[in-house]
Amino acid sequence: MRRVSAHVLVAEDDPKQAELIRRYLERDDHRVVVVADGRAAIDEARRRKPDLVVLDVMMPKVDGLDVCRILRAESDVPIVLLTARTTEDDVLLGLDLGADDYITKPYSPRQLAARVRAILRRVRRVQDRGHQPLRVGDLVVDEQRHEVTLGGTALDCTPAEFRVLAALAAEPGRAFTRGQLLSQAFGMDKFITECTIDVHVMNLRRKLEPDPRRPVRLLTVYGVGYKLRDCPDGASA
Repeated sequence: MRRVSAHVLVAEDDPKQAELIRRYLERDDHRVVVVADGRAAIDEARRRKPDLVVLDVMMPKVDGLDVCRILRAESDVPIVLLTARTTEDDVLLGLDLGADDYITKPYSPRQLAARVRAILRRVRRVQDRGHQPLRVGDLVVDEQRHEVTLGGTALDCTPAEFRVLAALAAEPGRAFTRGQLLSQAFGMDKFITECTIDVHVMNLRRKLEPDPRRPVRLLTVYGVGYKLRDCPDGASA
């Protein structure tokens, strides 16, 4: 599979880690700029408009989570968080702030490089579609604008919910296992459990379904996982 070279901003205050990340990303022909604190990360992202940001959570001046929140409010740049925090709550917080992936320390630089490649390929696929939103009946999922509408009404989804819904909407009618949704939506299956998908589905049903207890759009496929119903009006039989 072809690689996608990109301009990558790395925000890491440990010089040895930063240099290691730089070397591995440059092996994939990425152009890498390294900064050592959160304030510099914000300034550099605004100035250079990187294609992807690798962001350490524990940084001086501005915490990495705050940097993630600020950058996500200003752009759709993909963000990979690096952190020593390993609880599921920490992971979900990072994802809900808008991170595209979350890698816990210690990690393999090869793993990081692979995650970066996967995210860039996913972004390129969206771009190659020519800004065609995903449509399933009266449900529209716009990956470039990061917007969801149902019957013309905007829905407020967290970034994590959006990724789960986009994965389902890309292949309506397909039954996904929880592991497949975890991999497609977040590119990871190690640091958060498959039960997390159940939580996101429950929250999505509250927003999508007339009666969340009797879903007609986002269906459970018993013994498998979930699927988004593929029908002309999105809800009727």
